[in-house]
Amino acid sequence: MRGNLYIVSAPSGSGKTTLLDQLISRFDDLIFSVSFTTRRPRGNERDGVEYYFVGRDEFRGMIDGGEFIEWAEVHGNFYGTSRAFVEENIEAGRNVILDIDVQGKKRVQEQVPDAVTVFVLPPSYAELERRLKERRLEDDETVRMRLAIAKTEIERYGDYDYIVVNDTIEESARVLESVIRAGAARPANQEARIGDIIASFGGVDC
Repeated sequence: MRGNLYIVSAPSGSGKTTLLDQLISRFDDLIFSVSFTTRRPRGNERDGVEYYFVGRDEFRGMIDGGEFIEWAEVHGNFYGTSRAFVEENIEAGRNVILDIDVQGKKRVQEQVPDAVTVFVLPPSYAELERRLKERRLEDDETVRMRLAIAKTEIERYGDYDYIVVNDTIEESARVLESVIRAGAARPANQEARIGDIIASFGGVDC
């Protein structure tokens, strides 16, 4: 069975990282694709866990080598998703989940059109502002910038297959879990098994 590719996008501060941690803990075959970035680690971030932290020259070399399935410059820093990681795991039957923005989602879908896409919405502007300020990672000017960007990002919700309003992590994780489980039932991901079943009926035309 071929694995599925899931793309999850959300405004910064919407609780997406915590939500994905909850989701991944519920599946043995769901793997998070750790992005590469040139930005500096924040808080307790660890290399190879939240991100692979690399220099700008190394990142540019990876671009030139075609190593990214998508990459973008955001707030002066580069972010990219490993092409080899995504392709090798999907072909091995594992589900891969990407945490990327709306621009990255479009680029990936151009190459993997059957990717399943999910947009995570905060309950309100006021709640998103509260969450951004509560984490105390950025100054007020950066928070205002992130809120302005969020306004443009949420306008793209209609481009996604599913919408999750992140009121509470537990409920939102349950909704995302149902999306992942439904993906396993897609015909394209079960062709080998379906073929065996049809063959057991003597090659019935379907």
